[in-house]
Amino acid sequence: MVNKTQCSSKHECSVTILQKISSFETDLYPSLPGGKLTRAAFFNLSHPLLLQVSLVVNVASECGFTDSHYKALQQLQKDLGPYHFNVLAFPCNQFGQQEPDTNKEIESFARKTYGASFPMFSKVAVSGAGAIPAFKYLIDSTGEEPTWNFWKYLVDPNGKVVKAWDSTVSVEEIRPHVTELVRKIILKKKDEL
Repeated sequence: MVNKTQCSSKHECSVTILQKISSFETDLYPSLPGGKLTRAAFFNLSHPLLLQVSLVVNVASECGFTDSHYKALQQLQKDLGPYHFNVLAFPCNQFGQQEPDTNKEIESFARKTYGASFPMFSKVAVSGAGAIPAFKYLIDSTGEEPTWNFWKYLVDPNGKVVKAWDSTVSVEEIRPHVTELVRKIILKKKDEL
């Protein structure tokens, strides 16, 4: 569990969930269409994945929610990705054994079938005693623990978890929440000019 006393500076406490994830696990670096991120790039605060709005999702390739969610997540990434936003996908095989493939096969499926351009992390546990610390942070922040595939956590640019939604809530239903956070970043950056 992340707590504020672990932060050595105000800046460290203000980084996004990506920074928190990277500090816990060394094998979770996301794979992007252009290749994998290195550890050095991951810790570089100027990296484009950092200090953005993030929608963290536990994904599965063989779930009834797979098609609708992957399509909508990719559309959201396409529409808002250029504006300080990223979907962060975490494959998970905990629910119904619906993500049985290797990390490479999972990534290939998402990229080829849905054109997924968002970061795909290594397969992880997202609930229970075996949950990775990043998901424990999400759960502790919201009181909402995934009980199935495609739980979604909205994280603001400061690393604060804003809200969580279960599998039955479509990406289209939460899009206004994501758009509002992205809009605030754009307006802030415009004011800074």
